[in-house]
Amino acid sequence: MPEHDVLVVGGGPVGLLVACLLAQDGRRVRVHEQRAEPGRRTRAIGIHRPGLDALDAAGVGTAVRAEALRLTGGEVRSRGRRLASLDFTADRPVYTLPQPRTEGLLRERLQRLQGDALGLGSTVRSVRDDGTVVRVGVDGTDGRREETASMVVVADGVRSRLRRAFGVGWARRPGRARYAMLDVEAPTTDDRAVLFFEPDGLVESFPLPGGRRRWVVREGQGGPAASAAELAAVVAARTGQRLVVDDRATVSSFVAAQHVAERVHRGRVVLLGDAAHEVSPIGGQGMNLGWTAALRLAAVLRDTEPGDRPDLDAFARRTRTAAARAQRRSAFFMAMGAPAPVPVVAGRESLVRTLGSPALRAWTTGLLTMHGL
Repeated sequence: MPEHDVLVVGGGPVGLLVACLLAQDGRRVRVHEQRAEPGRRTRAIGIHRPGLDALDAAGVGTAVRAEALRLTGGEVRSRGRRLASLDFTADRPVYTLPQPRTEGLLRERLQRLQGDALGLGSTVRSVRDDGTVVRVGVDGTDGRREETASMVVVADGVRSRLRRAFGVGWARRPGRARYAMLDVEAPTTDDRAVLFFEPDGLVESFPLPGGRRRWVVREGQGGPAASAAELAAVVAARTGQRLVVDDRATVSSFVAAQHVAERVHRGRVVLLGDAAHEVSPIGGQGMNLGWTAALRLAAVLRDTEPGDRPDLDAFARRTRTAAARAQRRSAFFMAMGAPAPVPVVAGRESLVRTLGSPALRAWTTGLLTMHGL
């Protein structure tokens, strides 16, 4: 008999959520996370309706809502003019909460469900499916050992080493750009997101809990914004917005790209979240997409007897279809925010006005809030 019903590789938001769902169902769960301490980087912040449904199912939705900031809507601007304004309604809400706190709430939930489930400072070196059991090589604080599980969920992120060992292709999808971001103090009551589709490139502004705001800029020909002052200068030049920044604050630079695994399961091993598909964070869909896939996977395993190999074909098709839709949306957002000459910018502005018109406003709001994913 294997030691674990399900072993999860990766203790990020997706790995933790699927572990909570499975522990609620009475499964023996083990999560191995390479980091010895919880992460502090503020990465994903947006939580959409599909993500809230998954968080509710995992028993943390109420706690997340209590700490998150609910956005009332968003608007698009360009060259000093507001082109469109959208409201986020009760049935399509959008919340923001820094990822470290979201992970913290999920860890607390998992601890309550199964106190010994999470192992920090553990690196999974190998996964071998023997047909009736999966053998997992783990390097931990107590040395190297082998564990066995009926099933392994690989949720170790975009740079998943295990995905490469899994022997599947990592297919490139349209959409790629480099961005820089910074969270700053913003003691105002403004709770609306703003997108600036400017000739020199995109600027995004999202309110956060605790009187802070995240600014994201698409890096242009002038090179990366290496300091807080440089990022603030880019924001001012493109939008006219003057940021008060801490010169000691660290700017995070990242490449937004899109890929999908050519297979998301094989035997008793399944890829989940960013290990299965990379979706540009421009559009804020990646973490939520992983959560919805975790919800579907948990449903499949709930209908599978412990020890049996689950039928994951339908789950895989649904996962790839949802990822493809999200990637198309993100590619559109990236194209709209690319540096462009004035005639192209004028055409984009006309398109945004049309999308924000009364006739299309509800449809556009759904596009931005992950409706249909």
